[in-house]
Amino acid sequence: MPKLRCFLFILAISLLVGPWGCGSKASAKPTDSIAPAIKPGKGLFRSHEFRSTLRALPNWTRVLASAEKQTDTFYACNASAEVCSSSALSWQKVIKQGQGLAPMAQLKSVNTYFNRWPYGLDIDIYGVSDYWATPGEFLKLSGDCEDYSITKYYALRKLGFSVDDMRIVLLKDTIRNISHAVLAVKIDDESYILDNVSDLVLSHLKYEHYVPQYSVNEFYRWAHVSPGALR
Repeated sequence: MPKLRCFLFILAISLLVGPWGCGSKASAKPTDSIAPAIKPGKGLFRSHEFRSTLRALPNWTRVLASAEKQTDTFYACNASAEVCSSSALSWQKVIKQGQGLAPMAQLKSVNTYFNRWPYGLDIDIYGVSDYWATPGEFLKLSGDCEDYSITKYYALRKLGFSVDDMRIVLLKDTIRNISHAVLAVKIDDESYILDNVSDLVLSHLKYEHYVPQYSVNEFYRWAHVSPGALR
């Protein structure tokens, strides 16, 4: 493995270590004195990507175990207040709004719809510092940044987007100096970002202040290293 590639791999693994919480202060970065120059990569947010398994991600695997069945149940119930929960009715509404729209319009519809839910901290809602909510939990209780992303992910899955074209991205917001999460969705070889802090849906290349740490879908996890990781 070339020297720079080896360094990037070691750095990528180090970025996966430790707890993650939306809104928490971003962790310290390696210093330039110990790091070779890193050129922009071809991955999300111009990062270098290293794919691996979903092991050691219990929050995400817990969601995967129940989320799809949960959302299918929401969609299958008779659309009336007498037999459907408010969460099921909300789910049916966003799916019906998105059906028949062009892919970009679907992204905007889903992003705007779920961004109306109030932001809430895991510690206040679930009593723990880091909790990944299923769509049903989010619809009922709301959540923080990764919970918006998870719910949007499953809504777009229901609208026909491929698992291979979507990732939940855990990153650092270098402007606010906090941890954050967004949903990245690929359309025609370009990845677009659904973010709970904005109803705009823009290319990942527009977000120079976002430095990805790792990303996940239902099959894989990717560690990311970018020039911004060393700023």
